[in-house]
Amino acid sequence: MVGAVLVPRRRVQTGRRRGAMEAADEEPCAEAPGDRCCSSAEEAALEVSWVQGFSNKNFGFINNQTVCYPCGNYILFLDIETKTTTVLHCQTGQVGAFAVNGNRQVLAFSDRKLNPIIYIYTFPELSKLTELKGNAQLDYTLLAFSFTGPYLASYSSMPEFVLSVWNWQESILLCSESRPGVTATSLSFNPMNWQQLCVVDERSVTIWCIERNNDEHHLKQNPVKLPGGQGSMSPHKDWFFPVSHSEDPYHGPDLPVSAIAGLVGDEAETYMPRNYIKPSVHPTAHCWTATSEIYMGCKEGCILAIDAETCSVSVLQQKPLPDYMRKISDVVSYVRREVQKKKGGKPKDLQKPVLFAMTFCNEGLYTAGSEGILFFYHIRGLQYEMKICADILQPISSLIFSPDSTVLLLVTDQGTVYAYKPAHSGEAVKLLDACSSFFLAADFLTPGNKYCVSVTISGEVQVWFLEDGTCLSKLNLDIEATAMACCPSSNSVAVGTKRGQIYFLDVTKVEAPRVVHRIFLSNFPVLSLHYDQRGQFLITSATEGHIFILDARPSKLFQVLGYVVLADEVLDLSVVSDLKNDLVEVMALLNAADAQRARLEFFYLSPALRTDNDKYVNEQGMLNPSAIKKEQYDLDYPLSSAVRLKDNIVYGYCTCAPFICKYRLSEENMLENPSIFLSERRTPSNQFGSGFLCLSPNSQWLAAAAEDGVLFIYHTFTMDVLAQKHCHSYQGGGIRSVVFSLDGKFILVNGENDGALVCLKWKKIKKIEVKEAAFHWQSLLAVLNEPTSNENVVLKSMAEWQFDPESTSESLPEKKFKEAPLKSSSVEMTEDGNVTSLYSTSTNDMTWIGQKIKKIIKEETQRFANQKKELQIGIKKLRKTIQKMMHENEQVPDIEKLEQQEFNLDLEEQERAQAEAEQEVARVRMEIEMENLANRYLQDVIKHECWDAMCVKECAVKCFHMACEVKNYPLKGRSEEELETLEKVLQLKKIETADLKGQKKNLAIESETVLSKEKGEKAEEVMADDSASYCLIGSLSSQYGGDTSILYHQWDLHTKEQKVNQIVLLKDIIYKVKTAFNKEFDIVAQQKEQEIARVKERNLRIREILAQLDVQVEVWEPALTDDEIPERALTVQDSEALENELKKLEASIQETTQNFDETVCKLSERKMKVEMVIYQEELKIVNLIYALLLDEELDTREVGLRNFLMKKEKEKVKAARTIQATKNKIEAYTDTYENAIFEEKNLESGFTKEFSDLPANLLDELLQLYKHRPKMKMTEMLLDTANPYENCSGLVEDHKEMLPLLMKAMDELDSPEHMPNGLDMSTWEHFCLARRNKMESEELVKWKALTLAEMQAFLQRRMDDNEKIKSETEDIFQELTWLQEEKQKLQLNLTVQFLLKQGQVELESTEIPDYTDAILINKSVIEELNCSIMAQGKKKIASMVECKEFSKGIFQLEWEHKKMRMQIEDLKQKARDIVTLPISKDRQLFLTALNYNSHITHHISVMEQSLGIMDKLHKKNVKNRQKRIKELEKCIRLKEQENYELSLELKEMLVSVSERRSIFEAADTQHISDKIAKQRYQEILRQKHLRGLVKDQKEQFEILQAEVERLRSRTFPIL
Repeated sequence: MVGAVLVPRRRVQTGRRRGAMEAADEEPCAEAPGDRCCSSAEEAALEVSWVQGFSNKNFGFINNQTVCYPCGNYILFLDIETKTTTVLHCQTGQVGAFAVNGNRQVLAFSDRKLNPIIYIYTFPELSKLTELKGNAQLDYTLLAFSFTGPYLASYSSMPEFVLSVWNWQESILLCSESRPGVTATSLSFNPMNWQQLCVVDERSVTIWCIERNNDEHHLKQNPVKLPGGQGSMSPHKDWFFPVSHSEDPYHGPDLPVSAIAGLVGDEAETYMPRNYIKPSVHPTAHCWTATSEIYMGCKEGCILAIDAETCSVSVLQQKPLPDYMRKISDVVSYVRREVQKKKGGKPKDLQKPVLFAMTFCNEGLYTAGSEGILFFYHIRGLQYEMKICADILQPISSLIFSPDSTVLLLVTDQGTVYAYKPAHSGEAVKLLDACSSFFLAADFLTPGNKYCVSVTISGEVQVWFLEDGTCLSKLNLDIEATAMACCPSSNSVAVGTKRGQIYFLDVTKVEAPRVVHRIFLSNFPVLSLHYDQRGQFLITSATEGHIFILDARPSKLFQVLGYVVLADEVLDLSVVSDLKNDLVEVMALLNAADAQRARLEFFYLSPALRTDNDKYVNEQGMLNPSAIKKEQYDLDYPLSSAVRLKDNIVYGYCTCAPFICKYRLSEENMLENPSIFLSERRTPSNQFGSGFLCLSPNSQWLAAAAEDGVLFIYHTFTMDVLAQKHCHSYQGGGIRSVVFSLDGKFILVNGENDGALVCLKWKKIKKIEVKEAAFHWQSLLAVLNEPTSNENVVLKSMAEWQFDPESTSESLPEKKFKEAPLKSSSVEMTEDGNVTSLYSTSTNDMTWIGQKIKKIIKEETQRFANQKKELQIGIKKLRKTIQKMMHENEQVPDIEKLEQQEFNLDLEEQERAQAEAEQEVARVRMEIEMENLANRYLQDVIKHECWDAMCVKECAVKCFHMACEVKNYPLKGRSEEELETLEKVLQLKKIETADLKGQKKNLAIESETVLSKEKGEKAEEVMADDSASYCLIGSLSSQYGGDTSILYHQWDLHTKEQKVNQIVLLKDIIYKVKTAFNKEFDIVAQQKEQEIARVKERNLRIREILAQLDVQVEVWEPALTDDEIPERALTVQDSEALENELKKLEASIQETTQNFDETVCKLSERKMKVEMVIYQEELKIVNLIYALLLDEELDTREVGLRNFLMKKEKEKVKAARTIQATKNKIEAYTDTYENAIFEEKNLESGFTKEFSDLPANLLDELLQLYKHRPKMKMTEMLLDTANPYENCSGLVEDHKEMLPLLMKAMDELDSPEHMPNGLDMSTWEHFCLARRNKMESEELVKWKALTLAEMQAFLQRRMDDNEKIKSETEDIFQELTWLQEEKQKLQLNLTVQFLLKQGQVELESTEIPDYTDAILINKSVIEELNCSIMAQGKKKIASMVECKEFSKGIFQLEWEHKKMRMQIEDLKQKARDIVTLPISKDRQLFLTALNYNSHITHHISVMEQSLGIMDKLHKKNVKNRQKRIKELEKCIRLKEQENYELSLELKEMLVSVSERRSIFEAADTQHISDKIAKQRYQEILRQKHLRGLVKDQKEQFEILQAEVERLRSRTFPIL
């Protein structure tokens, strides 16, 4: 035996993790997976012996008898028949997403480093096929293989949230689609069609279709509408595009809620009112059927059937059970509930279980959930029958069928996997029993070369066979564990808990470990457990520097020897056995106050502590400082871990930088004057994050582990790297603990949060290293063999420790154990002075420290019982004496009395109590002052807002003798901004009024056709219009102080600006009305004050009279109340308490006050009318605001539609480009397809030419063989299988994979056995080659035909999408047109408020007439029209009279005309006679005329008369022309007004035309514009035809008018 310093195995917990440690993922070493190259890497190397752990998130079959699952940095393959395990190491860190394809025997997984990569491996070779590098930055969350074809789907986490589809054989990313913010929970391909994907998250289900266009792939999203939380389907309602537009004549059109909410853009399209949002079911599991349907389970307990093509959802219902089956089911449910109640569980309903896993088979559907029951659903239509197949009493998280569907795996959350064979319908057999939580620690069981023990955080203890990692047994302590260690001197295991307890386990029988003892040390959590190398002591560290020392021997029942309290928190412990001096050295690394330093504290344990413990501990169980010899050292660097070797050498892992420090400590510096030791050597660690150190049992190897997950093994003397292994990763929290076996052959490495326990062994190491480790192990065994055998005998004989269910300490919540310790030292005193402990429970429920304190209190109580009794008697006597003195003090005079405090014997206590009381009073006073200050501040705020800000404060006027009260209108002062706005609106209104007056000056005010006698009637109508103007204005504001002349006319409020300005003006009128009323109110208030003053004057005389009469009568004296003068509160004064003069005065007072009451009543009536006026104006404001709001909603809807239209236009452009590109591809591919057909036909025609030299019979036989094709066999995997997806087809993929199989099948036909007789071998081989070429050509044609069909189908889908977009675009244009019409209608269809007198409107019946088609026009228009009609009627009558008189003249002229004709004939006859005479005309006239002069004079007078008549006619014509000119000027002014109105309409039409032109230019509306153009062209032709008719009629009318004039001039030449 070597007398050297021995360092035992140890377990250290890691501290905080640091930030990014990406470099830790690098694995440059090529020797072994995860190894790095180093300077001394050639000397030794580590390899993985076995890995244990479980991750229930991923599990799958790699073939029919092998399952695989990830665990930390590894993927484990378990053969379900032989139970053997194979390990695949992920060289870049922890395994992320994971997927398996059992049909092709490949698996895929991703790493978790930055820019992660997806790796594809094959089984059983475990060779890497390819790597898939995408654009994911952080992590992949889901992977899924397709059932057929080389396709893999992946889903990345934040920030991309991208769904990608890969061709993993060619390492090509086919397509991807981003889903921002959506975290998917499951992903699967349709086994029957790889072009369908189901993506499920917590609230929704989406079916993605993979559309292929030759070498292009596209993802198309089809969301599924899930039913409500109760499982009922509700009809879908489109909130952005309602079904119809209903219109209310008052409230306007019915717009979508998004427009009412003022939303535009994407929010408007997805907005839904909160009261319509109903929670949907929450998907939990899903599976595909053989008919491409999806069965989905939900948290709400319902099962859904989803059609993948239509995305329709149906809810499956359970088929009603027969009566006898219902009774049996009720009995089974009752029995199960009772069993669960007895086990303490919550009864669950089996009729509607919550499903968390499901899988499909030929017979039906298997489901499972948290109840731990495997159900089978036999589904027919939308109904199912349910039966129970197995019950494993553990929550089931997933169900997985083997590729041949013969074995069903039931995976639980607790790490247990069961196998169930549906064909045998037996019980589920446990296949794997792994750990459900993270491993906490592991250690080797003595002698350290055969078994090891581990414990999880949940308190589950496992015993492993060291050679192959077989789990021999498990024991669940059902408590949160914090530490674990194996004893070297016995087969006992100590497990520390968070509650401060230590459980001791007997593992002498590795197949059945048991708890034999438990010690409750303190309320501090147990941080670590350490045995010395000989197994004498168990050193336990706890919080706040507490270290407990226990006897490690079972024979001593693990006695607690004492405890030590160090100066600071303990970060790490190192225990060293000095065999030479028979001492145990304990080194504690403390958390020093100085963050830049580290502090070490040493103390020593001798064997005497176990034999004579009372000498070395005090009464409280604390070890005496002299017994342990404390030493303290300060180091120059902060450390997270430290270990000690011989010769006072200490290695520490630095926290401020990645290196390991070496210190050599001297024994001169003691605790009294500690010095700072400088590091002797600093070795770079090449690790990241906080780490720890672990020393091998022979002190030759130093293990360093950190958060990067890489384990380094150093030589302790040279600090050269002996070996390294990347067995964990920083994504999983790094390494939690490391421990060496006693013989140095194995190393157990436990991950922090990856759930993996890795056992390493030496792959290559120097023989000298092995010999040294073996020698040390044999030396140690020689020391431990005898005590180990003795203690194991005692350990086996110990009874199993039983948990006391009545104990309260076990059921305390854990949060109570987080409270401050040493509660056991709390005591209380009874009234009689007895000291008792607060602990009233048994000692078994008390901590070890609490028992010590209780024992001390009990001993002190017994020791000082007599003294205590005497003191109590003396105190009672003293109390009686003082009470007597106080009673006597009450009897003496006041001058002799003593103060109360002078009887206090303990003045210091009194002063302390007074000081505490004063402090409490000061505190309460401060709180009250602060509360008062807050209330005063609130008062000031309220006063400022509700009182100071009011320029007119609210007050009231009350009647003297009536219950009538009138209040004024409180008014706030208008701000400068409001006044500026009002002034701006008034100026604008003045400008508009002036402009309107200027326009009216150019128009004719009255028509000349109105007779002068109607002027009086017009004046009366104007008077009537003044009274009717109130009706048109809609209020009586002008009668109560409001100026309504500044308002816009209610018919002129067409624009938004006019309505806003009208609201400002109406608010000003309301303010003026209130101000006018307040003035009247002030007058009445002043009048009341005057009346009160008069009454007071008269009351003075009344009091004098009453005094003279000596009559005590109360005189009524009015006063103003607080409501009338709110600024102050009046104090009612006592008035002096009248015969004849008294009555007169009283009567005068009564009269004046009653008159004032009448005034107040009138004021109250006026207040009611003013209120009515104000309400009228406010109603106008409300109507205007509603009109503005409706206009804004229409604008919002229009903006939303235009945004949606822009999106659709972009989609349309994209679709058009896709369609064009696809057409080009189809044209190009069609040529290729036709060429392939042509080549295939050439091969067939060239066959006969190539073999034309053969005989005819051989040629015919070869032709038959040339056309013969082999029969394809099914793959071996699908022969005689129960897989429901065996008939799936991959179309193009099948043909790609068919050719090699076809060529393989041709080998049989190419054999010489089928060669025709008489044919030589060379010709046969040539024939076989030609036949193979022909078959390859045929398969190529088939493949190209399928590809071309897919391309054409893709083109058709895109064209359908394009047509749908066009239809949606047309609908949007129609709605935009409807919106424009509605906006124009709202601008013209104004809401007008009228005032109608009561009784003015009378109805013949009770039914209200329908005014929907009525038009509101001004009364003056009707009156002007009536006047014009009357004038035209009078004109017509005058014209008829004139025509009648003119007709009479015509008849008279016709008679005279006949007469004159006859005279003409006579004269003509005479003239003929005279003509024959040879004389001149003048002579003839002279001769014939009786009086020639008079004849000449008569002729002249006739001519003058003719000239006069012509002059009168000319004046009359001029007058008529002037009148006509006036009429034309009036018409011109009217036309100018019409032209002005038309110009305004033209501007609006130009705006509308520009908007329509912009819409037309922005959108591809050629088909719509062509249709509109055709309609417009037809309308133009129709208008042109009508214009032609008008022109022709006008020409005919002009011709007729000219003919009339000609006839008139002919008939009346003089006129």
